Amino acid sequence: MERYYQPSIECASREEIRAIQEEKLRAQVRHAYEHVPYYRKKMEEKGVRPEDIKTLEDLSKLPFLSKADLREAYPYGLVGVPLKDCVRIQSTSGTTGKRVVAFYTQHDIDLWEDCCARAIVAAGGTDEDVCQVSYGYGLFTGGPGLNGGSHKVGCLTVPTSSGNTDRQIMFIMDLSATILCCTPSYAAYLGERMKELGYGPDDIPLKAGIFGAEAWSEEMRQDIQRTLGIKAYDIYGLTELSGPGVAFECSAQAGMHINEDHFIAEIIDPDTGEVLPDGAQGELVFTAIDKEAFPMIRYRTRDICTLTREKCSCGRTHVRMGKPKGRSDDMLIIRGVNVFPSQIETVLLNHGYAANYQIIVDRVINTDTLDIQVEMTPEMFTDNIGEVSERQRQLVEGLKSMLGIKAKVSLVAPKSIARSEGKAVRVIDKRKI
Repeated sequence: MERYYQPSIECASREEIRAIQEEKLRAQVRHAYEHVPYYRKKMEEKGVRPEDIKTLEDLSKLPFLSKADLREAYPYGLVGVPLKDCVRIQSTSGTTGKRVVAFYTQHDIDLWEDCCARAIVAAGGTDEDVCQVSYGYGLFTGGPGLNGGSHKVGCLTVPTSSGNTDRQIMFIMDLSATILCCTPSYAAYLGERMKELGYGPDDIPLKAGIFGAEAWSEEMRQDIQRTLGIKAYDIYGLTELSGPGVAFECSAQAGMHINEDHFIAEIIDPDTGEVLPDGAQGELVFTAIDKEAFPMIRYRTRDICTLTREKCSCGRTHVRMGKPKGRSDDMLIIRGVNVFPSQIETVLLNHGYAANYQIIVDRVINTDTLDIQVEMTPEMFTDNIGEVSERQRQLVEGLKSMLGIKAKVSLVAPKSIARSEGKAVRVIDKRKI
């Protein structure tokens, strides 16, 4: 039987959801106009005032916010309340330019933790579960968000943070942890290590995993589910909007329900900014309609996906977003062809490889090169050069069929690609170095 953390809102009628969104949107636009001079200037440049925003259809009149705006306004330019009312910051894990710093009032944190609690309950969590949070703590939102959600559900919370893999496994086994929260690449690594230690899926007490913070394919999900003997749920979020819990998967595993009482989602054409209809693939844009400290309005996520309002078998009525195909800023343009790392991952997993790979892009004599290093599994590992060559040929064919361009494939020994305890470093683009 499907459980809900806040059933009256999670299963509200579309009319109720729309009424909540429009009321909050009007208030949030006025709040940003009156208290965030940076955004008021953007509204004035577009010739729009708060009284022009009455319904959801008026949303498209408002200007977009982008990561460039966040960097320009750094650190305090987008804060919507006096600093004395802010109780915390979180920050992105980005490595280029200025980091994005997001601000929270206590009310903002309470709502964020409610969203994470909804995700945990949707994954089958109750107050009788042991929830191990193996996302990083500190400035990264993963640990604090799921930690707070786990507390609200009443789980016994194990705040291991990331790293120290053998200790993670000790706690899972000794405390009989039932829910694991971490990045999908780290879940795959934990599964690989547990297999080495002799644990099969039936020995592992886990029943569910809540995995996010990086793109992962359906094939990777199946791989993790088999190794750990769990059901693996996707979760989505951005530091700019609060963190994980903006959207989450239910038992149907057919897209992530967006918490529409807190966030309005749009899909736009990434080139023109035009709003696209449901079902069309484009860039995801969010408006956070009740964040006090950091009121993000029409924030361009750069994530490429689709939205659907078709009825979900779980009973939740909130719109669902498809698994992001990739980010428009993570998309690689190689010899004029758009390539997403998730496409490459799909081919590798379909050919029986684990999700340990690295994509190296370079430019040699004015021509883009695509070199993919792929770890063999221990079962595949062999000194037979003919067998390795044949495996490489099969991957080159599979990748050409998926991408439309030829890649060089190098099969390497098991464990020769560095493991990540947070977000995996999948792409090295030497054209940018």
